[in-house]
Amino acid sequence: MEWTGAKYADKPTVEVQEWVDADPERVWAIVSDVRLMPTMSQELQSAEWCDGAGGGAAVGRRFVGRSKHDALGEWETTSHVVECDEPRVFTWAVHDPETPTALWRFTLEPENGGTKLRQWMQLGPGRSGLSLAIDQMPDKEEKIVFVRLREFEKAMTGTLSAIKERAEAGRA
Repeated sequence: MEWTGAKYADKPTVEVQEWVDADPERVWAIVSDVRLMPTMSQELQSAEWCDGAGGGAAVGRRFVGRSKHDALGEWETTSHVVECDEPRVFTWAVHDPETPTALWRFTLEPENGGTKLRQWMQLGPGRSGLSLAIDQMPDKEEKIVFVRLREFEKAMTGTLSAIKERAEAGRA
């Protein structure tokens, strides 16, 4: 990731991609199961559907995620599924679907007998824990945003690697 000088209000984004030797339906079964995500993430500690485990991902469903970060501490968020087009797109908004603290998206495309998998995220526009750090050091906002996006890029690369490994091993 290259330096952009982005501020939080710019709603900066980061995206990573991976080719997976499995069909989109197999990959979808993994990316749309929020309960699996903590096994593929160092920051996300747990994730559970708010309204029971049955039925899978669908627009309007909510899930609670519990996260931990050495510098930011521990926190809990409620996310809202805002786009769910099986087996192509799974998007959720953190906190408020109208003014999220972050948007996260998995996009799956058939490619060369497998799946091109992309994970994308956007900071803001709603205030988040990162906003508190920026409030304390406003002169370092661009650096704070850049460092956090770089952390996300590294974590997302690891997540896609874990999804690839799981899908290619035939585990959903």
